[in-house]
Amino acid sequence: MNNKFNFNVREQRNLTMLVDFYELTMGNGYFDKGLKDKIAYFDMFFRRVPDSGGYCIVAGVEQLLEYLNNLKFTDDDIDYLKSKNTFSEEFLQYLRDFKFTCDVWAVPEGNPVFPNEPLVTVRGPVIQAQFIETMILLTVNHQTLIATKANRICRAAGDRPVMEFGSRRAQGYDGAIYGARAAIIGGCSSTACTISDKMFNIPAIGTMAHSWVQLFDTEYESFKSWAELYPDNCVLLIDTYNVIKSGIPNAIKVFDEILKPMGKRPNGIRIDSGDITYLTKHCRQMLDEAGYEDCKIVISNSLDEHIIRDVLEQGACIDSFGVGERLITAKSEPVFGGVYKLVAIENNSEIIPKIKISENDEKITNPGFKKIIRIFDKTSHKALADLIVLNNEKLDESKPLTIFDPVHTWKRKKLKNYYAKELQVQLFKKGKCVYDCPSVLEIKEFSKNEINKLWSEVLRFENPHSYYVDLSENLWALKQSLLHKYTKSYELQD
Repeated sequence: MNNKFNFNVREQRNLTMLVDFYELTMGNGYFDKGLKDKIAYFDMFFRRVPDSGGYCIVAGVEQLLEYLNNLKFTDDDIDYLKSKNTFSEEFLQYLRDFKFTCDVWAVPEGNPVFPNEPLVTVRGPVIQAQFIETMILLTVNHQTLIATKANRICRAAGDRPVMEFGSRRAQGYDGAIYGARAAIIGGCSSTACTISDKMFNIPAIGTMAHSWVQLFDTEYESFKSWAELYPDNCVLLIDTYNVIKSGIPNAIKVFDEILKPMGKRPNGIRIDSGDITYLTKHCRQMLDEAGYEDCKIVISNSLDEHIIRDVLEQGACIDSFGVGERLITAKSEPVFGGVYKLVAIENNSEIIPKIKISENDEKITNPGFKKIIRIFDKTSHKALADLIVLNNEKLDESKPLTIFDPVHTWKRKKLKNYYAKELQVQLFKKGKCVYDCPSVLEIKEFSKNEINKLWSEVLRFENPHSYYVDLSENLWALKQSLLHKYTKSYELQD
């Protein structure tokens, strides 16, 4: 958790009570029924990629680690809970003395991930493992959603930088702060959110608003004053009045009269409204004719991956994008459907798998203590498939591996010349943090490299190839046996 200012938002507030109330009532029940030390296993996973995309990008693990590392109930928390007249005095005393002792594993931030894979696995006393459900989902759901959306937008922009401009439209303070963090992980070059720079050491940028231009008697005066103040980083907003007839001529005039005599070059112009394709083509022509071929054109104004892709296909002359509300809120699909499910318990150190059955096939869970193994081609180093296996399983990479669709089991593929990598890492061991989080910019670079290991068919916006996420033979057999066990018991009851 590298931070040049050693700033931690957790120092300002205790989030232990950010929890669904039923976690507490169940905890009280577990305690009063003598189950407080019962070991349980939970998985956090999602069932569907937003926007019908091909993959998601994990984010939020650092904030989850901070939360788990600071769990404590204050006297005020206990007094509040006591006032509810719901909890036993013995349970309240347990909370007073609370100490986190769980084991936690997670897929590191920046990794591309797919439906039904356990992004976070928790093993520990059931009260504790159950209690942290809300914050695991809140933290990982939100940042994974924004990182995924940002990556779609950045891929549409190609090699053009995308700046995150969404703070004022975010869903609350944390939506802005952590949304900016996730956007950088997803591929954005910078953010307008200053506090996110302070907290996470990510580049904060900014130019001017329309109010700056309006404050002066003329547009020219506003541009002139800005150029005098910031000659080394002069980007002018040219759409306050009329881009072609006023904005771009005044910008060029200021470049000629103010920057050129100082030996400076303009950084760019920004357009925040109008017909993007038409305006950028004309501005590019006028800038080039004036000798400012290196002056960048920046576009903002309610952009997303579809608009960006369309205007670039139409020949718009754009060097970078500022993307706000549709990124920071993931407007096209603003909910990430991660869930947290019990998958096993321990009886006398024996792991007993558990399953949730539903009439809806996609809601049937994968039982047991598991891990994810990603299979890569040895020649291309492209990811071939992910295999969810029981935790004690090991792959022999010297032998061919047969994978199969867990639903349409006749669909099989034999893999040779491959190597395997386990995706999850351990965050906590018996309640002690054992993982050092990389910096946000390190995560961004890691994510870029990992996404490049996916086949282009998986990266498509429209009808992406369904990446293989299969179950091992042992896990598939275990799941079928539990399905058979419970459905057979229902038949006997009938």
